[in-house]
Amino acid sequence: MTRSALDPAVPPSGPGCVECEATGGWWFHLRRCAQCGHVGCCDSSPSRHARAHASAEEHPVIRSYEPGEDWFWDFSTEQPVAGSELAPPQHHPVDQPAPGPRGRVPADWASRLH
Repeated sequence: MTRSALDPAVPPSGPGCVECEATGGWWFHLRRCAQCGHVGCCDSSPSRHARAHASAEEHPVIRSYEPGEDWFWDFSTEQPVAGSELAPPQHHPVDQPAPGPRGRVPADWASRLH
């Protein structure tokens, strides 16, 4: 991982997937860009916004944005990578459900995962 793939000073963009929030979508789990803080939905989510962001912006490294998880992943190599502490918060609010957000997850959500 290159040094520029990680900026520990940049906070996350918010508590949920930026694109899902803008379009009324929903997510399974959340991922945070280690370079710019963009929060997107995971590859199991219907829209896979974290991967799309990584590709479009050439920001390959993400960190889990789930409570209790601190792993990093590099989309360019499809491998886990070591990372360092990022600016807080380290995860979405603990009262926010996964899948989320509350009120927008369809009853058949499990059948819609990738």
